[in-house]
Amino acid sequence: TRLSNLLCVKSIVTILLTLVFGYLTLTNRVSSQDFLTIFSVVIAFYFGTQSQRLHDNDTTKEKSHS
Repeated sequence: TRLSNLLCVKSIVTILLTLVFGYLTLTNRVSSQDFLTIFSVVIAFYFGTQSQRLHDNDTTKEKSHS
C-alpha cells in the first residue's frame, strides 16, 4: 500500500507540473521550446517508471507460479 500511495503522489505531481508549465507557456513566461523539453522529461520519467513497475509485477507473478 505504501508503494501505491507513492505512485498516486507521483501521478498528482506529474499532472500539476503539466498544468503549471502549460500555464507558464501560455502566459509567455516559459518559451515553448523549454516547455517541450521539460514536459518530455517529466512524461518520459512518468511512463518509464510505470512501464518498469508493470514489468516488475509480471516478473514477480511468473516467479510465484514456478
